[in-house]
Amino acid sequence: MSEGLAPYAATDAQSRGRHYEERPPKFRSQFQRDRDRIVHSGAFRRLEYKTQVFVNHEGDMFRTRLTHSIEVAQIGRAIARELNLNEDLTEAISLSHDLGHTPFGHAGQDALNHCMSEYGGFEHNLQSLRVVEKLEERYAAFNGLNLTFESREGILKHCSLENAQSLGELGERFVKKYQPSLEAQVADMADAIAYNNHDIDDGLRGGFLTIDQLHKEPLFEEQFDEVKQQYPDLKGRRLIHEIIRRMINRQVVDLLLASKQKLQEVAPESVDDVRQHSEQIIGFSSELLALHRQLKRFLRTNLYRHYRVHRMSLKAQQTIQSLFDAFFSDSRLLPPAHQRRIESYSEKDGEQGRARAVADYIAGMTDRFAISEYRKLFHPEELT
Repeated sequence: MSEGLAPYAATDAQSRGRHYEERPPKFRSQFQRDRDRIVHSGAFRRLEYKTQVFVNHEGDMFRTRLTHSIEVAQIGRAIARELNLNEDLTEAISLSHDLGHTPFGHAGQDALNHCMSEYGGFEHNLQSLRVVEKLEERYAAFNGLNLTFESREGILKHCSLENAQSLGELGERFVKKYQPSLEAQVADMADAIAYNNHDIDDGLRGGFLTIDQLHKEPLFEEQFDEVKQQYPDLKGRRLIHEIIRRMINRQVVDLLLASKQKLQEVAPESVDDVRQHSEQIIGFSSELLALHRQLKRFLRTNLYRHYRVHRMSLKAQQTIQSLFDAFFSDSRLLPPAHQRRIESYSEKDGEQGRARAVADYIAGMTDRFAISEYRKLFHPEELT
């Protein structure tokens, strides 16, 4: 399954394996098995009803965590194929990188992190790892999905030194300043490309952004002028789609050219050479990186801090805080299975364990389930 791959690509033969030993799969690679387990997981299905930027009930046409993850995988596979890297590993990482995300997007994450401030905090990368290592309950022989080291390494994009020291081999690269595999680097950059450009698309669709505002952004303006020159009468959604797809292509092409040049300079001969390099190899040219960062600043100011988004975020934070306080104070409000989990965690780690069990429950909620639970607990007309 490694025919045609570069010598520094991840392969089954070089994999560091799984936590629980299993027989090798027939007719598919180890990383295909990872991908399949992710797609069949409950956490992956729930991404359909988790916010990307706009709360799920705001409209059917906005992106969710699920559609975002699929778009990241599509971009990641295209990049991996051109660089002769392992497409299956890239896809597995891309599809799983948001499995631990809370309802209500980053507002929900910030709120849950605030709730957990005295109990070790909350970070969605680490929560994604908890999902695939502990929280999914599908297999007879183990908790979690028992993914390969390489897939789990790619999921954990960021990690504090304190948390890294408790993760053993998986946290070693944060302690020793190593890099992840090239496939993990590709998935990370595909994520950045996808959310920047698709957030623009959703922002325009929802009326949070205008084309006049975006004319100040070189990445948008360049493609707008090109499209208008070729199709002067193009308007509406078709115009926006044409611009967005060209923006994505512009960034992917730049990433490929810059990464190929960097690979020639570094000349790694193995995955270990990649890991021990002083910096990430997959990335934009310096010119495109500056434009990419400028676009992120634009989105932060004009979209993520838009007053309508802020209103949604405020309501989301209040919902998360209220649910956490209620469940932490009285676990009998939870279904029996989750009551038992809270009791088990509390017996082992006291209040910190109790808080972590509550955070696991809330992080696993979809937007609409969190809203439903809030109504049932705090609205007098909801008695069940």
